[in-house]
Amino acid sequence: MIEEESNELYEHHRVEVDKGQEPLRVDKFLLNRLEGTSRNKIQQAAADGFIRVNDKTVKSNYKVKPFDIITVMFTNPPREIELIPQDIPLNIVYEDDDVVVINKEAGMVVHPGFGNYDGTLVNALSFHFKNLPSNNGDSTRPGLVHRIDKNTTGLMVIAKNENAMNSLSTQFFERTIDRRYNALVWGDFEDEEGSIEGNIGRNLKNRKVMTVFPEGDFGKVAKTHYKVLEKFGYVSLVECKLETGRTHQIRVHFQHLKHPLFNDFEYGGDKILKGTTFSKYKQFVENCFKMIPRQSLHAKSLGFTHPKTNKWMSFESELPADMHSVVEKWRNYAKHKVQ
Repeated sequence: MIEEESNELYEHHRVEVDKGQEPLRVDKFLLNRLEGTSRNKIQQAAADGFIRVNDKTVKSNYKVKPFDIITVMFTNPPREIELIPQDIPLNIVYEDDDVVVINKEAGMVVHPGFGNYDGTLVNALSFHFKNLPSNNGDSTRPGLVHRIDKNTTGLMVIAKNENAMNSLSTQFFERTIDRRYNALVWGDFEDEEGSIEGNIGRNLKNRKVMTVFPEGDFGKVAKTHYKVLEKFGYVSLVECKLETGRTHQIRVHFQHLKHPLFNDFEYGGDKILKGTTFSKYKQFVENCFKMIPRQSLHAKSLGFTHPKTNKWMSFESELPADMHSVVEKWRNYAKHKVQ
């Protein structure tokens, strides 16, 4: 018997356009919004009639408008994320029956998602710990109450049971968790400490990065406190204390302050922004970039109230080797550069 080919389409992506979106071709909009895809794939999907806006098929040159509902449909069912336990080493700083504190390394994605189906922190947690609680019913994020970026290093707390999950989630919501980061940023500061305020939301032209909306028309309220620890002339080492926990908060806040993180390619820190025009200096900075091929950001300390004992717990971690080496290199440069 010959089976007829199915004409059924399955929704793979659904995007609602923000109210402030400027007119933009739908293929460019989706390229910015969807991770792990290419413009050719998006344009082919449009040519095949698989891109719809407000339930109507559109071509790749369609200009998106605020509040449009864009769906990308394919004949194959969307891939479900199967959480596969993987024996990936973890740097465990502390563990008891309720919580685990880990020191995450650079390059590790926290949880599975489009383009990252395995090799994540959650895959490792599922191997090392059994019966971790789900996050608001999301089985792909067991134990998670917060996250840090793929190329940011440092401390994270994991909940091992429902009571710990509820307690820690409440502490994050009420902003009683104490999180401090060290960041190497471009430029010198007039003030030794200060606060950065400004709503954070997805960039209206490039959805892969965040931006600050100072007027508060878009995005979510965000506040970062900072203190300058050391000045090296053209870069500074700062401590950041998060009052809120928005995506890329420290990175986008310091870009907004015109002090992007050293070698943060998504927020403009991977260029020589301060310093001299001498080729020797240029080579020095490029050597520093090679030493830390990521944003210079480390979650250095973490404090919270223990879910069962109600005692305050605090943890500290050393700068990872790459960031420590770059800080030392700048410290040495600052000592010997011509004033």
